[in-house]
Amino acid sequence: QVQLVESGGGLVQPGGSLRLSCAASGSIFRIGAMNWYRQAPGKEREFIAIITSGGIKRYADSVKGRFTISRDNAKNTVYLQMNSLKPEDTAVYYCKGSFTASDYDPWKDYWGKGTLVTVSS
Repeated sequence: QVQLVESGGGLVQPGGSLRLSCAASGSIFRIGAMNWYRQAPGKEREFIAIITSGGIKRYADSVKGRFTISRDNAKNTVYLQMNSLKPEDTAVYYCKGSFTASDYDPWKDYWGKGTLVTVSS
């Protein structure tokens, strides 16, 4: 069992910056790919960014050049640095990761509860 807890959300002005964190705890032996998603009320959850266990990164076109994903496996934490924020970035941001408890256990995906980011003047 793994728990993911996002933090760092809040209210910012357009053009501002926020840094989101996602800390994992529980039965963790290895961590695979880590992802950020977001969801606005009444809309479907959308993919934002991924970082693989090998450090390969990919971003949605809507955030490319503005957001940066990173990870610190020693701290079991993934980050999302968000710059040049726009009102359309307003959403609940969710962390998702793949984990295994040992070399003999299957990989499982876990989701955090989300953190709200509001971009408004």
